[in-house]
Amino acid sequence: MTGIAAFGTGGWILSEPFMQNAFIAGTAVALLAGLVGHFVVLRGQVFAGDALSHVAYTGALAALAAGLDLRLGLFTATIGIGFALGLFGGRGASDDVVIGTTFAWILGLGVFFLSIYTTRSSTSDSTANVKVLFGSILGISSAAAQSETWTAAGLILVLLAIARPLLFASLDPAGASARGIPVRFLGPFFLALLGATAATASQLVGALLVFGLLAAPPAAARKLTDRPWTAFWLSGALAVAAVWAGLALAYWVPTLPSSFTITGAASLEYATAATASWILARRARIPASPDSSNPETRQGARATAGSRHR
Repeated sequence: MTGIAAFGTGGWILSEPFMQNAFIAGTAVALLAGLVGHFVVLRGQVFAGDALSHVAYTGALAALAAGLDLRLGLFTATIGIGFALGLFGGRGASDDVVIGTTFAWILGLGVFFLSIYTTRSSTSDSTANVKVLFGSILGISSAAAQSETWTAAGLILVLLAIARPLLFASLDPAGASARGIPVRFLGPFFLALLGATAATASQLVGALLVFGLLAAPPAAARKLTDRPWTAFWLSGALAVAAVWAGLALAYWVPTLPSSFTITGAASLEYATAATASWILARRARIPASPDSSNPETRQGARATAGSRHR
């Protein structure tokens, strides 16, 4: 079906089984990424999210090189490295030096495992490397969509269970520690949860592009509101909207890759929110100018100037 013909029958976009699978899994994973991403932006751990998305790539290739299930490598690597980053970062939060060093080492391992996999298994699945890098949300099976949905739902429940103390620890670590909240444990645990989120989302939008869902919608929500809980739910809604818009655009224009349209929609959300926030802030800084056409206003202005002169 051409793009124009598909646009004319856009109301039946969900009649296609592959689109049903993409929307079901995409919605669940996007909601997860948006909610987790809110805390990533709030805690200033955007660099950690980027690093863990690349860890997902290395973990997947390690599993493929060893002849194991790709998901085993994804979750083991991202959860383990995420928890380690939190532990060695100190104070329950990750440190940029630790993340940067780990990031470089992990990327080197990824090149090593890619070399092993392409040497031993290039004839069995030559597109596996591309799928890991850029995802395959439109090629996901019904069973895989259900697995992704249940995994995302479970991770969302875990996040909701720790959301309130995590928010307290993110805004006021000293106060949270004084109130008995285990701040030093929450930091590594949250990064492990972030790693599991990166592993789940990587299977749909790819290891290189998952960062777009983890950062852009939460950052857009923070531009639109300074209320933490409003931004939390708005972040999830914006991530879901980005996936829906990206899937619809990829369906109507088949030449556009779905990962590109999804991350493009997320980036557009952030650009729009940042522009709106800048315009509102600029208007708030400009004082209201007196109406020069009003005689009473002009007379009041002259009286004020005269009193200042005296």
